[in-house]
Amino acid sequence: MAKKTLSVIKADVGGYVGHSAVHPELISTAEEKLAEAKRNGLLIDYYCGHCGDDVALIMTHEKGVEAEPIHRFAWETFEAMTEVAKKLKQYGAGQDLLTDAFSGNLRGMGPGYAEIEFEERKSEPVLIFLADKTEPGAWNMPLYKMFADPFNTAGLVIDPSMHDGFLFEVHDLFEHKKILFDLPSELYDMLVFIGAPARYAIKYVYKKDTREPVATTSTQRLALMAGRYVGKDDPVMIVRAQSGLPAVGEVVEPFAFPHVVAGWMRGSHHGPLMPVSIKDATPARFDGPPRVVCLGFQLADWKLIGPRDLFADPSFDRARQIALEMADYLRQHGPFEPHRLPMEEMEYTTLPKVLEKLKDRFEPLD
Repeated sequence: MAKKTLSVIKADVGGYVGHSAVHPELISTAEEKLAEAKRNGLLIDYYCGHCGDDVALIMTHEKGVEAEPIHRFAWETFEAMTEVAKKLKQYGAGQDLLTDAFSGNLRGMGPGYAEIEFEERKSEPVLIFLADKTEPGAWNMPLYKMFADPFNTAGLVIDPSMHDGFLFEVHDLFEHKKILFDLPSELYDMLVFIGAPARYAIKYVYKKDTREPVATTSTQRLALMAGRYVGKDDPVMIVRAQSGLPAVGEVVEPFAFPHVVAGWMRGSHHGPLMPVSIKDATPARFDGPPRVVCLGFQLADWKLIGPRDLFADPSFDRARQIALEMADYLRQHGPFEPHRLPMEEMEYTTLPKVLEKLKDRFEPLD
């Protein structure tokens, strides 16, 4: 069976109300464009997902990774949605579209994307994670647990096909470099880097024997591209499961612990990443806390059978309760760290305007 591609391309082109959700007219616009692209043969299948104020175009096709026709289609779809957002006078209309014209692919243009090309197996479960009010490094800890932590993934111990571990490709988001780690032998080396998620993010996880990608994330940093604060990155992630890979239950298990991520209000605060059902992916309290949804699909001849709303499971209720307690605790810090991000991470927020206004009032110490 020939390789085909699963693409998830997301953008924030207008919030309803504020930054809490996506207006139904924007969703309808996206679905009309997706249906037309399928009729015209560009796409095999599609699904329009959303989390908070972000829309994700989930598409299967035969064009490959970073294909101009697919990226152009996504850009033009986001442009059409932006026009609807402007008509409705929505906040942040078109905020993730950083340029005026499409130029080949979406790299550096604002929208985030995760794409993976592979041969469909006899059974191909795929989990797609959409997050809001956080950054790409938010996936570091869950991916480490899924593919490297035997306390999370029993298959690493008892499944011979997983016993040798996986390869992790880590990107330096500031220096635009990448490095490949062979786990478990280089586990400690990798943790030095991925433990700093503001700068280093896991981009791909590969099977060792075939170098076939089994997980991928979006690693776009909007502030680094725009040179100013234009909203948080709200990353997406694709994870394949079962048959020599972590089971579906092992893939979602890391989110039973709502780990602390950067983002939340004005992209300037730490908060818990709360796993929620699709209907609850509407962050409102202090524009948060940060949310993540998980859409489970079964691929069948590259048709997207689903989604299953995997975090609607009540077994994640305790994770949500812990996240709310963490939110209470962190909110009590107000403008103080560790709730507010450290100064070096505030460079692309509105804080530099305050510093500029006061710079002449600082005097040397005696």
